[in-house]
Amino acid sequence: MGWLLDAHVHVLGADILWREIIGNGIGLASAVLGMNRRTAAWPVGMVANVLLFTVFLGGVFATPQDTDLYGQAGRQVLFFAVSAYGWWRWHANRAAGSGAPAVEPRWATGRERLTLLAATAAGVAGAWWALTRLGGFGPLADAWIFVGSMLATYGMARGYVEFWLVWVAVDVVGVPLLLRAGYYPSALLYVVYGAFCVLGFRAWLKLRRAPQVTTDPQLEAIG
Repeated sequence: MGWLLDAHVHVLGADILWREIIGNGIGLASAVLGMNRRTAAWPVGMVANVLLFTVFLGGVFATPQDTDLYGQAGRQVLFFAVSAYGWWRWHANRAAGSGAPAVEPRWATGRERLTLLAATAAGVAGAWWALTRLGGFGPLADAWIFVGSMLATYGMARGYVEFWLVWVAVDVVGVPLLLRAGYYPSALLYVVYGAFCVLGFRAWLKLRRAPQVTTDPQLEAIG
């Protein structure tokens, strides 16, 4: 177990944990599965959550990056919980649809957007206060990453097309924060993931605009 926690590679003068590299790689695989509306996206992502939780508590686990990003670590716990909900929801949708996709992309309604905006404002304020008291690194940026990530994950579970744009906003804030904290593989993944989210948004937008094909039972009978 000690070897698993301590295994690292030396890159450009810095020690990088294999857990961080592997966890981020698994996270990207989860995103690819999510773009293709594969239910497996959720359990795969949960594996990444477990690994990255230990990475972002650098001080607690005495890792090469000894900075504790409590928001980043805490969001892995909530990711795990929300992913369990997403896994259940997509599986139920697929089971009820007799072979239909696990989720049908759609825009959030005006009421849903207002509710999510209010929850985001309250969540960022509360997370910023808590992270400041804990002495976390970059508390305001970390608070947005924490709350924005939850919003995006919930949006993915519900099938909101906007969730891709929320992820882009999380990545824009996350890259400089992670670079300053020395989490270089995670920062690199955020750059890659930001570009991937643009592709995912375009893919889901295309699905949203595609005409819905319905089958007429009478025509089937004639055929």
